[in-house]
Amino acid sequence: MAGNSFGKLLVLTTFGESHGPAIGGVLDGFPPGVVIDLEEVQKALDKRKPGQSSITTQRKESDQVELLSGVFEGKSTGAPIGFLIRNEDAKSKDYSHIKDTYRPSHADYAYDQKYGIRDYRGGGRSSARETACRVVAGALAGLWLKQHGIEVRAFVSQVGNVSLDKQLQIPSENQVEANMVRCPDPKIAAEMIALIEQVKKAGDTVGGKVTCIASGVPAGIGDPVFDKLHADLAKAMMSINAVKAFEIGSGVEAAKMLGSEHNDIFMQDGVTKTNYSGGIQGGISNGNLIECAVTFKPVATIMLDQQSIDKEGNETVVKGKGRHDPCVVPRAVPIVEAMMLLTIADHFLRQKAIQA
Repeated sequence: MAGNSFGKLLVLTTFGESHGPAIGGVLDGFPPGVVIDLEEVQKALDKRKPGQSSITTQRKESDQVELLSGVFEGKSTGAPIGFLIRNEDAKSKDYSHIKDTYRPSHADYAYDQKYGIRDYRGGGRSSARETACRVVAGALAGLWLKQHGIEVRAFVSQVGNVSLDKQLQIPSENQVEANMVRCPDPKIAAEMIALIEQVKKAGDTVGGKVTCIASGVPAGIGDPVFDKLHADLAKAMMSINAVKAFEIGSGVEAAKMLGSEHNDIFMQDGVTKTNYSGGIQGGISNGNLIECAVTFKPVATIMLDQQSIDKEGNETVVKGKGRHDPCVVPRAVPIVEAMMLLTIADHFLRQKAIQA
């Protein structure tokens, strides 16, 4: 199965299935001599793990990461960093009823058509459980980038029709983590939680949006034409399960503006009066904040019966069953951060290589 690696100089390859013994990854190209704070890595994983609140799936996984290679005496060696996360609470019997049935808006049918076989236990390789591996790798990349003054912060900016006003300042980690929906505005967060709880009670799901901001990224990161920084960010974010749209800077709002309104006027040393470009121009960072937004669809598994077909093309009913998130965005925050960190770290290494 191709498509399991991400990056050019900093390359993450992940493996494992939702209901297999474990998931894991190999992060190759990681710089040597970086102090590896395993507590920081685990902290990022804990933000993604299931069962953390009443508005997330109740699957219980400790998600304890085990480092297998590439770290010696607390520092990276430059060798590939191998890591493992064991699956502890997989209930495969919950999926026996869809063994020969295709669930609406899942990868079931597409996988069957492509490979002629599919792991129906929780979606197998197509499960969002794979994203835990990205969080580990992103947290490792974050440890290195922090040494260069680069940090990334993501937060929930929309759930259903409840939206957060555009942030003028980057929220602190404490503000984001102050509530279970990970929205930095307490009032808006309460409305989001109420909506998710309402939808969950009805057996349905709801979508949302995660905003992500990178600070400290120097000008000059990214390559023109096919390797534009925002193009690679788009690929990174669109590779996350359930993502349906990616926006950089002004995003879709740019369609409503005039050029005289949208142009970012330079003030000094590359700093611009506005940041409609989202910190990237010509595919290269300009030294301003890199701002993007990632839209997630409603989770496809709902606790309601739905019409579908089986492998033979016969009409059937898919029963709502199992443990699933009524809204994915609270747990998606560390995943979006991880993909931003991995993309920036990869491009940062590319820039260092041409300057060497």
